[in-house]
Amino acid sequence: MQTLHVELGDRRYPIFIGSDLNPQELLEPYIKGRQVMIVTNTTVAPLYLDRYVRAVEALGKTVETCILPDGEKYKNIEHLTHIFDALLKVGFNRDCTVLALGGGVIGDMAGFASASFQRGVYFVQVPTTLLSQVDSSVGGKTGINHPLGKNMIGAFQQPQVVLADMSQLKTLPPRELSAGLAEVIKYALLGDIEFLAWLEEHMDGLVAGDEKLLAEAVYKSCAHKARIVANDEKEQGERALLNLGHTFGHAIESYLGYGEWLHGEAVATGMVMATDLSHRMGWVSEADLERTKNIISRAQLPIICPKIPLDDFLGFMSHDKKVLNGQLRLVLMKQLGQAIITKEFDVELMKQAILANQDIV
Repeated sequence: MQTLHVELGDRRYPIFIGSDLNPQELLEPYIKGRQVMIVTNTTVAPLYLDRYVRAVEALGKTVETCILPDGEKYKNIEHLTHIFDALLKVGFNRDCTVLALGGGVIGDMAGFASASFQRGVYFVQVPTTLLSQVDSSVGGKTGINHPLGKNMIGAFQQPQVVLADMSQLKTLPPRELSAGLAEVIKYALLGDIEFLAWLEEHMDGLVAGDEKLLAEAVYKSCAHKARIVANDEKEQGERALLNLGHTFGHAIESYLGYGEWLHGEAVATGMVMATDLSHRMGWVSEADLERTKNIISRAQLPIICPKIPLDDFLGFMSHDKKVLNGQLRLVLMKQLGQAIITKEFDVELMKQAILANQDIV
């Protein structure tokens, strides 16, 4: 097992990374009160819920569960209310813990519920997908979607602890594993060219689900995110770099309908668009653009999206959280491994990059 810490002063918390982790032992110091609500979904519950119920009960805690339907399309205020209903029905108090057992949707919704219930209760993350292990479970961003924009309603709510168990990825469908690899690739492109070379060397093993390689990829990714979050918790500056590809990707998700494409699939194509625009602006070479496309393709991820009318695409981009004072900011690359946040880009070149990476049909 490897351990990282997100350094946030007195809110410092650990990320435990390994295979076949012992949840009872690792959770014990971080569940403060006697009441625990485990929030999960209909896919994860039959696989892992009993294990975590038993582990928490062995600590002498009262355990209740809230099982939500599985899918991005349920990440909305209606299903968020189901968590509040479950907490209120059993009379949980301000000393309770909400434990998220699932992927990014469950983590985001359970985290938002924990930030809101009685104005804030304890929160624990047990991410069961690669994407949530390397991204959404770390850093405290929580929230729900709105028809006009993804993740536009939410709160910052740091967990007490994160348990990233590689053995739980064995039950992950290949498409979901690849979606997680998109976020792994993101860390390499935005700030670590040596990590990109490592991914190029080991991508076949990662796609095949090699637990040791996955653990190393999760560790390297979380180390990058933990450093950035410690420097910029509320995304006032550097943390926005973590949105490489996301402004384009969120537009794809919003247009197609949440869940039609997985988040990582949309981000993958979004990173191609961001790299393409960086190339058109003379910052990265044609070879760098092809290198980006190649590593994304090897991860079994899409490099083009379905045809989306340009006005619709731009409309969804205008609702992005990085719009500041009415002006869109993008995460682009001065070179591979060196991303920047900028409002200084050519809009016509951006349109060309969007259109060039869509299906022509």
